[in-house]
Amino acid sequence: MTQKHQIQLFEEKKVRTVWDDRQEKWYFSIVDVCGVLTDSDYQAARKYWKVLKGRLIKEGNETVTKCYQLKMAAWDGKMRSTDIITRGWSGKTTRQYKQFKGLHKENLRDNMTNIELALNTLAEASTTEISKSRNPKGFKQSAEVARQGSKIAEDAQALPAEDAIQ
Repeated sequence: MTQKHQIQLFEEKKVRTVWDDRQEKWYFSIVDVCGVLTDSDYQAARKYWKVLKGRLIKEGNETVTKCYQLKMAAWDGKMRSTDIITRGWSGKTTRQYKQFKGLHKENLRDNMTNIELALNTLAEASTTEISKSRNPKGFKQSAEVARQGSKIAEDAQALPAEDAIQ
């Protein structure tokens, strides 16, 4: 599968997209779409989507359960990962980990210890390298690659300190 990451313009606002030529489907960043529809900046659009998604889930709307988190290039050029990576080394989704740390509006990464940052970075870097070598096709294969990458960080976390140093 070849994925083409592109920026689309809608009323002079940028919307991140991914074209999957195998499935012949476009994927759009829902946060970016919310930003266009509400005429908001990224942070406000992100909050809007979070609140809307929560309301839809409470109402039993199943459309939301079919919204998958895919890697998309952020505005800074970095690829953002799915909850699979965080769950792999921490045992918790990103949301669960924020709750565990008592965070509400704060950014999780800004509130991680050096060890947590190192494990997260190891999981992300491992996932990126595995993805480059295996070239996963579709969500299921990408999720498996993310699991494998996060397993490397989980294994590193499990090492006794004296073994990790050697």
